[in-house]
Amino acid sequence: MNFQQQTVIPAGYRKNAKGDLVPEDRIKAVDKLRDEVVMSIVGFAKELRQSMVKFKLVTMAQIDDFSDLSASEYGVKVGGSKGNVLLTSFDGKYQVRRAVGEHRVFDERIQTAKSLIDDCIKSWSGGADTRLMAMVEHAFRVNQQGRIDVNQVLSLRQLDIDDAKWKLAMDAIADAIQITGTSQYLRLYERQSNGKYTQLPLDISTL
Repeated sequence: MNFQQQTVIPAGYRKNAKGDLVPEDRIKAVDKLRDEVVMSIVGFAKELRQSMVKFKLVTMAQIDDFSDLSASEYGVKVGGSKGNVLLTSFDGKYQVRRAVGEHRVFDERIQTAKSLIDDCIKSWSGGADTRLMAMVEHAFRVNQQGRIDVNQVLSLRQLDIDDAKWKLAMDAIADAIQITGTSQYLRLYERQSNGKYTQLPLDISTL
């Protein structure tokens, strides 16, 4: 049996959340109205999402094209990944910022770094400061996706600790970082009367 094949719903019936076919005349009016409201909102949201996808694609292409044009004035061809870009309107009122963020994860060497840090803490005379121990344990916590947060661990590299094994552990942390991909972010800003730029929200929850 092919489970990917959609079940044909007979005329006069609707399928409920459990997959059962229910006769139309046995469905309460309020349940039908609720369904209409939900489907209307979802349909509108899908159209809006498609418009936002188109907006992002078109805008990113415009930024790339302008970056190439601007660079060509100096006989330079940018090409490839162009990184972060900041464009400002002639009157300075608006800014368009394209940022490129990297997706970073740790490989197996992060466990070596953790072992080296643990050895440091054990070897220091009188033991380590309890705050430092708590900081280390917090940094190496796994998130909801079961991964160690890169930024949390990198915060340990800011600590000024003069210990050869600690520095070796910090080098191991740097070596363990792997770049798995990048994402492009588009942000629009408007200058306020006080001269500061505030972001124009594109997130529905902030509107």
